[in-house]
Amino acid sequence: MEIYLVRHTETICEKGICYGQSDVDLALPFETIFKNILSHLPSEAIIFSSPLKRCVTLAKYIQNNIKTISYQEDKRLMEMNFGDWEMKNWDTIPQEQLNPWMQDFVNIKVSNGESFIELHERTGHFLSEKKSKKINYPVIIVAHAGIIRSFLCHHSSLPLKDAFQNKVDFGEVIRIDF
Repeated sequence: MEIYLVRHTETICEKGICYGQSDVDLALPFETIFKNILSHLPSEAIIFSSPLKRCVTLAKYIQNNIKTISYQEDKRLMEMNFGDWEMKNWDTIPQEQLNPWMQDFVNIKVSNGESFIELHERTGHFLSEKKSKKINYPVIIVAHAGIIRSFLCHHSSLPLKDAFQNKVDFGEVIRIDF
């Protein structure tokens, strides 16, 4: 299965804000960046998107500019749930909470949120479901850096603790085969 992982473009959040599953808007202007993203995608595909508007805005643009076989939003493609840290500046999160998580973000859950292993399980269920359907079209997944890193770990068997070795820029398109 040919998959194009597409990260949303920059958001309106200032640098240093932990916005995870918060539904924030994209920074303007994004039309030129969207056109560039489109140039790296197939002309016909099935599209899956996180339901957060920063992804939906881009996914709908793609849907309107290629031959779309189907379009679906899927909650399993949402960014990591940062719970009590949502919309806080990373510098204001108490060190006694942040440090243990930074040392083991894979297994340690954010207060009222989730761990990276839980996010990875979500992407694994999504991927298994799609692979079982034997999709014959390219698949475009519009999502977030955490989700894309998880997919790349599934693809390469990279240990989750090393997921951040996969740099994923805003608006980046990464093609993989499963």
